[in-house]
Amino acid sequence: MSVGKPTKGEMAELPTLNFDHFEILRAIGKGSFGKVCIVEKKDSRQMYAMKYMQKSRCIERDALKNVLREMEILTTLEHPFLVNLWFSFQDEEDLFMVSDLLLGGDLRYHLGQDVKFSENSIKLFACEIGSALEYLQSERIIHRDIKPENILLDEEGHAHITDFNIAATMHDKKLASSLSGTKPYIAPEVYLCSLGECPGYSYPVDWWSLGVTLYEVMSRCRPYDIHSGTTPREVRSMVMNSTLSTPIPPKCSEQLSVLFQRLLCINPEERITTVKKLKSVPCISRYNFAMILEKQIRPPFTPPKDRLNCDPTFELEEMIVEPNPLHRKPRRLAKQRSLQRTSMTIEDTELNRQLQQFKCYNREKELERKEMERKEHDWEQELIKAMNASTIPAIVPTMVTDRGGDLLTVPMITNERRRSSCKLNISPVSIQARLCAAAAAAAQTSSEGGS
Repeated sequence: MSVGKPTKGEMAELPTLNFDHFEILRAIGKGSFGKVCIVEKKDSRQMYAMKYMQKSRCIERDALKNVLREMEILTTLEHPFLVNLWFSFQDEEDLFMVSDLLLGGDLRYHLGQDVKFSENSIKLFACEIGSALEYLQSERIIHRDIKPENILLDEEGHAHITDFNIAATMHDKKLASSLSGTKPYIAPEVYLCSLGECPGYSYPVDWWSLGVTLYEVMSRCRPYDIHSGTTPREVRSMVMNSTLSTPIPPKCSEQLSVLFQRLLCINPEERITTVKKLKSVPCISRYNFAMILEKQIRPPFTPPKDRLNCDPTFELEEMIVEPNPLHRKPRRLAKQRSLQRTSMTIEDTELNRQLQQFKCYNREKELERKEMERKEHDWEQELIKAMNASTIPAIVPTMVTDRGGDLLTVPMITNERRRSSCKLNISPVSIQARLCAAAAAAAQTSSEGGS
């Protein structure tokens, strides 16, 4: 039976999102330029993580360009092992980025909880994060800050990369050259570049950082004693003097040691930099990466589901210490708007010009648009098949082909959608149970402190 061509009227136009479309539930983290809280989208009751950054702080720290670049990058990415962006918008005070909510906590938190990760956990983390790094490379992105704090676990324990604040887009075959990242996890070639001893660096730096991260997750220490005060020359001396033997975590099996040797290889050209090279490591070769991308391999470590896997002080800071807490925003903005001046200085105008680059992004609308394109394509195919069927003998196959004849054809489109397009559905009941448990724990701690 023929169906009519879909019209744009069939798709309800989504309104421009703003702060009022979300209910704030709890603060769960903070970064260099902003804080993160759990929110619920009021119309769908879908749970997300909302990162908000005060414009004034971004300007004071000259971080606005980084924020704009991160947002620009995230609107182009989608992968099962990234923390994917869903919405972005701004108001007079803040810039907002709403992403997948992952309740498993980051790897740094679990290290602080003295979780002992098995070798199988290390191998699966290598596969999941490695597949995300290869995807980023295909999109010409270097993350430049892979570390335990930036690896979040979902409820089942799968790893996801977050925080693209210092990520860079590579153009043509140009190399990056700035000293960017967190020092203990920065690859040797980045330090050498800062000393003028190599022309630049590229995608292999993220795989070195992955090696350092997995080393630390497994052994509670890092392969080199590098800290915030270590100079590039000291790092060069430290790393280059150890070329005879790649650091291997204590009590590491011989099979797994090969993985660390290939990740922590000082020469970036010999380092693992693709999933194909990763699969050449014997202890990884048995993994089916198609199943990994579908999250069909169960992680050995499952984060606790009876609590929020984050530092409880984030909520106290937001409610007590923060001078402009998020839950008071509607009242504060209403007062600001009533006192708003009509005149603007040249400086204000330039700032607004920069802030206009912060897109109002809606992934739901993008997916809706793609679905409309798919329906239109299907309608065109059906129409052409019907026209062909009415003009050629019945013995000709109904499948439209292009063999130099008079049959009409329609271009094929790919209908493949990555698993991350299906939101990480988290039950509001599950969230409320975790929030109640967190509140009870906080009350007990307060009572014990008072006594």
